[in-house]
This record gives sequence, C-alpha cells and structure tokens, in this order.
Amino acid sequence: MTTKTNLLKLLVLLLPLYTLAQTAIVNGVILDESNFPLQAVNVKTQTDGTATNDTGFYEITIPSNTDVTLVYSHVSHKNVTITVNLKNGEVFEFNPVLKTDVDQIETIVLNGKKRKDVQGIVNIDPKTLIKIPGAQAGVENLLKTLPGVSSNNELSTQYSVRGGNFDENLVYVNGIEVYRPFLVRSGQQEGLSFINSDLVQNVDFSAGGFQAKYGDKLSSVLDITYKRPKDFAVAADLSLLGGSLAVESASKDSKFTSITGLRYRDNSLLVQAKETETNYNPVFADVQTFLTYRFTDKFELSFLGNASLNKYDYEPQARQTNFGTLDNPVALLVDYEGQERDKYQTLFGALQASYELNDKVTLGLVASTYHTIEEEHFDISAQYSLGEVNSNIGDEDLGEVEFSEGIGGQLNHGRNDIDALITTIEHKGTANINENEIKWSVKYTNEDIRDRLIEWEVIDSAGFSINAPAGGINQEPYEPDTFPITAFQNARARNNTQINRIQAYLQWSKRSTLGDADVWYNAGVRAHNWQVTDNNISGDNQLVVSPRAQFAIKPDWEKDMLFRLSGGLYYQPPFYRELRDANGTVQPNVKAQKSVHVVLGNDFSFKMNERPFKLSTELYYKNLTDVNPYTVENVRIRYAADNSATAYAYGLDMRLNGEFVPGTESWFSFGYLKTEENINNRGDIARPTDQRLKFAALFQDYVPNLPNFKMYLNLVYNTGLPGGSPSYADKYQYQNRLPDYKRADIGFQFVLVDAKKQFDSGWKKPFKDLSFGFEIFNVFDVQNSITNTWVRDVYSKRQYAIPNYLTPRVFNVRTTMRF
Repeated sequence: MTTKTNLLKLLVLLLPLYTLAQTAIVNGVILDESNFPLQAVNVKTQTDGTATNDTGFYEITIPSNTDVTLVYSHVSHKNVTITVNLKNGEVFEFNPVLKTDVDQIETIVLNGKKRKDVQGIVNIDPKTLIKIPGAQAGVENLLKTLPGVSSNNELSTQYSVRGGNFDENLVYVNGIEVYRPFLVRSGQQEGLSFINSDLVQNVDFSAGGFQAKYGDKLSSVLDITYKRPKDFAVAADLSLLGGSLAVESASKDSKFTSITGLRYRDNSLLVQAKETETNYNPVFADVQTFLTYRFTDKFELSFLGNASLNKYDYEPQARQTNFGTLDNPVALLVDYEGQERDKYQTLFGALQASYELNDKVTLGLVASTYHTIEEEHFDISAQYSLGEVNSNIGDEDLGEVEFSEGIGGQLNHGRNDIDALITTIEHKGTANINENEIKWSVKYTNEDIRDRLIEWEVIDSAGFSINAPAGGINQEPYEPDTFPITAFQNARARNNTQINRIQAYLQWSKRSTLGDADVWYNAGVRAHNWQVTDNNISGDNQLVVSPRAQFAIKPDWEKDMLFRLSGGLYYQPPFYRELRDANGTVQPNVKAQKSVHVVLGNDFSFKMNERPFKLSTELYYKNLTDVNPYTVENVRIRYAADNSATAYAYGLDMRLNGEFVPGTESWFSFGYLKTEENINNRGDIARPTDQRLKFAALFQDYVPNLPNFKMYLNLVYNTGLPGGSPSYADKYQYQNRLPDYKRADIGFQFVLVDAKKQFDSGWKKPFKDLSFGFEIFNVFDVQNSITNTWVRDVYSKRQYAIPNYLTPRVFNVRTTMRF
C-alpha cells in the first residue's frame, strides 16, 4: 500500500477529533506600594481567572488577536484594569503595582508587538504560513517576500540576507539551533524544511544587528516557537504536492502537552513540468514532536524530536532547450543515460529543562543531538547536439532542429557520502533585577563528521576529450592536444573531522525614559573558542569575541515613531562546509569571517481609513574581513577555505504592511543592495549574492459580496544575480549575470466553515475550519533560470550558455480542514 494511501486513511480516522485554540499568555509579579509581592490577587478576564501565589506571581491564558480586558483586584487595594491584544503564542509580561489611595480603573491598551519592534524583529502571523501559495510553502516562502531576503529558486528553502549566503543564517526552534542537510546540490532535492508550519506558534526574523543571545553567524536569525496546546485538536492539509497532519493534546490538569506533525511531500508535479523529461521518484517525509511536562510551578521539562527521510531517485531521459534570438534560433538536444540516487536520513532530539529559582531568576539546561547520514550517488551520461532551428512560420517542421553545429558528450560520476553527529549541551539563565534584564549562556558543541567526496566529469566534443581548462587552451580537433588526458573536473577527498566548540554570552537589557521619550538599551558580548582536527591532525586553537549593542527611542510625538540603532562586531567561525576547499580537502586553520554591522531603523505607525499600517525602513552597512570566497551552483556552495578576501555590503530595506483589506494583513517590500569583494587584492568585484533590486508583495483579499471566497497573492521580482558562468572561469576576467527573477503565485480559497460560520447539524458540524481551493504557481509562465549549461561548438570554438530553466506554470488543488 502506498504512503499516500496510508496517510489518507490516517486523516480519515483522525478528522472527527479536531478542535483548535489560538491563545497568548500574560504573566508577571504583582507588588504593593512598598514593592512587596502581593498574594491572593485576583486576575480575571471576561471568561477566565486566576490568583497570585505567595511570591506574587501569576499567569493567565487569553485569546489571541482580540482585545481582552484583565482586571487585577485585591480586598485592600484599588483595582487595575488593562486591555491587551496579543499575537498567537505571545507571552506578555505585566507587573502592576496595586495602591491603596489611588483609583486605577482607567484602561491601558498594550500591544505585545512593541517589544519586537524595539529589537528590529519582524513578527509573522503563523496563520499566514499556511495560506500563502508557493512551490515550497511555509516559513521560508514568506521570508522571501521580506526586504533584504533574496532567493532565485522557488524549489529551494534556502535564502540569502543582505549580501550573505545560505550558510550565514541562524535557525532556532524553541531556542535550539537546527541544521540542514550537507550534500544538497539543487532545490528539487531538498524536499522538506525542518520547520513544520502546522506546529508553529510564533515566527520572529531579524535581518541584521541582532542581539548577543543569538549565535555566531553573519547575516540573519529566524527564531521559531512551537505551540503549547490547550486541548485536543487535529489539523490536516492535502494537495497534489503531498499532505500534512498535526495532532495536539493536553492533559486535564494542563501539566502535559504534546503536538506531533507528520508530513509527506512529492515534488513530481513541479519537476516533471520542467523541460527535461525524467523518471522522477522522490519521497520526502518526516515526523516531529514537541512534548512538555510541568512538574511544579517552577520546574518544566520539554522534548523536541524530529526524524526525516528524503529519497531522491532521478533518471533523466531527454531534453530540448530553445534559445538564441528570433533571427538566429538555436536548440540544444540532449539524450541521457544513467541515474542519480540520493538519500538523506536525519534524526534530531533535544531535551530542555527550565527551573524558576525565584520570581527574578530562571535557569535552563539544554542537551541536543543531530545525526545525519547522507548518500549522493550518480552516473549520468549525456550526448548532445547543438543545431539551427527551423523558424519558418507555417512550416510543418517549425521548431525542429535542421542542422547540427556541434555534437558532444558528458559523463558525470559521483560517490559522495557523509555521516555527521553534532552534540551540544548548554546552560542558560535569565535574571530580572531592578528593571534590568540579564541573560547568559555557556554552551559546548562536539561535531564529529566522516566524509567521502568522489566527483569527476569527462567532456568530449566531436569525439575529442576536453581537458581541464588549467591545462591550456584546447584547439581540438584542429590541433592535437599535447597535454595528458585528464578529467575536465576531478575532486577526491576523505575526511574524518572533529570540531570542539565552547560558546558563551552575557547580555543586559533595560527599558527607561529620556525626558519624555521611552528608551530601550541592550548590550552584550559573545565568545567562541574552537579547534578543528582532521585525520588526526589538529589545527590552531582559535578564539573570537563579539560585542553587540542596540538602542531604541520612542519620542513623545504626535506621530507614532520609533527609531533604532544597532550593530557590533560579528564573527562566523567555520562550519564543516566552510572548512572544505574546492577539492573537498579540509583546511583546519580556516579563520572566522568577521563583519562590522551598523543598522539604523525607523518604524512609522499610522492609521488609514481607521485601519493600522506601519512603514519600516532600515539602512545598513557591513564591512567584512577574513572573507572565505565561494562559488554557488544552484544551491551548492563551494569555498576556497583560505580567508583570502575582504568585502562590504550596504543597502536600504523598506516594508509597508497593514490592513489594506479589513481584517487581513498584507505588505509591500523594497530592497536595494550592493555587495562586492576583493580577492587577493585584485580589486572589488560583485559577490555571488549581489542582488541589486528587490520588489515583493504579499496580498490577501476577498470578494466583497462573497467574503468566503478569498485570494492570496505572492509576488517577487529580483534583479539578476552574478552567476551562470562556467565553473572554471576566472570571475575577474569573465562574469555573467543571470536574467531577472520574476514570479507570481496565486491561490484561491473557498471557505465552507470558519470561526464566523459554524454549523449545529449536518455533515459540516464536526468542522471548525474547512476550505477548498486551487493554486497557480508562476502565473505568467516566466522562464526563470538558475544556472547555465555550457556546450562547445566545435566549428567556431565558441561556447554557448544554455539556460537551465526553473518551473513553468503549474496548477495545484488543495484542501485544509480543522476539527
């Protein structure tokens, strides 16, 4: 029985059990006028209530995304009343002081998003993750619509931020750093992101100038929090690309909670729509779980686990790509033999303990293990012909190749295997002392990696073997090649690498006033010590120290304005990929890349047509030294591993978001970036991520007279990246730019059941949410390309760049349901 059939049966069995809760938390410590904790203070909403314990602490769960009034009352003190409106999953701390002689019945409106705005963090509504269409729907799909975030490959979940590459982005789930597979070369091999959108409760993203509590990367932080369920619930999502199932549960006393997600994905719909005819059999599946148990009011234990299996079987058969001009059309015809077999198996587990020492100090301990076994085996032979195309309109042979200008062949071989085990243990702490928040951490990481790299490529043209370009200029068949016959490209290496790391940070935060303005301060420092041992040869013991700071001020102006200034010295000690040079050999003494960040930001919040809007603007500058140069082919990065470059990046990011349509959030983004590097003092040249201009929009709408019929639009326009050049080309002598990337995805959804439309009888009664719809990926059928295939015309000795196109227009149907 197929995996799809099993998944459908499981869905049918679990559907009637579903219910859904979207909540936030308000907590804090209540004091009297002498700053002593007050016990037995009643905290009530319209529907729920609690009381403070003997330390004055309270915690109450409230509905999210709606105004909720809380009343704090005590027999010998005056009441305090506040109104809050929090995002789903937010935790808002409020510490009122109850007085005996002053009436405090006025309403104070508080919004939990202000805390994120101060830190320069973008917060994304988790509901949007599921609704917005995309070839790789989820968190990364939405990130690509933000300014400063770039990706020219809809099949990939990887993204670059403000001139950085894919390896420069931190990803956390519940405060635990997570990783991606090592051997992925193309977007269609990726399958599933680690982040399961069905489990997400909160999404925070920072594109630079982030705090010291976040790790040692140069570009960005994606901080994900998974849900803590309140009741039993089930959610399901089915489409032609696969399906997902999420099950939530909680014990009656709420001490134990669990949420588990299963996903299955099949990219055949997207890959088989491309111009290469293939036998394609992918299996991308995973299961994730997040469990929590609160033993006492002070001690809690949680577990995050993930098991994934990605199998990628690819057998290309034939390809025809037409290119050139209307006057001189050219076609590449390719016949393939052989296949590729890839397999990625990963296991991840993290155990986290949290203990409230008292009402001011919280201590934590985290232990995690990540294990991945990856295989990449391929033998693919390609025989090509390059020819002139019949362009006579009306001719029955229109578009057919009439004359071959060149013929040749190519054989690619690979036997790449990697087995990596990454183990960490970390102590964390938080202390609140007299309005000062202090956070600290000490972390130890051991990385044990065993790697075999065997890759070679043989190319011939008109029956003559073409040697590697380093050997000299090949004039065959007109002049005999005097150099020894070698593979066009050849990389072989065996590595047994161990990396030991010790990391620590200390940071301080405070909210205060400056005149009539509210101000926020944050300052911190990180330290990172590591040593690399490869094949029993140890490198140098290295240490870097990273100071960082943030300052925000909200003037007492009529207009709602917030200004931010952040920056610091950021280091990125090398991970395993950055230690391998172009031949795959580990260089143990690669230094940490270093970057000075300066970010100046402004948020202008306003109302238009009585609806909230915000215009966010950030100017940034990065100065990088000890840069590790690299090349990018599709999504695979190969480093020089020699710290031979310097670089810089600067730009402007703008984002306007708000309720363009009442009740829905949409946004428009603009980004300008310039980034260049200087390799071995040869002069400045565009980096591989030099994405000059970026426009994006995420728009949600509904039909005015039919509000249950909804539309979701995802638009991205990026100017062309440097790339598509031959892999051996010297970028100082030959640099090409890929065409601009233009893409529009649209989704239509008809809602049968939602929170506003419930049924007391009939077949719709069990549902809390039910919708059906369809999606159109690449609405305008734009031919975007990610790389070029280079073939040689033996007659003119010219090389032609044949674009490798991404996905064309594709239709998908989808249904979501919640019980």
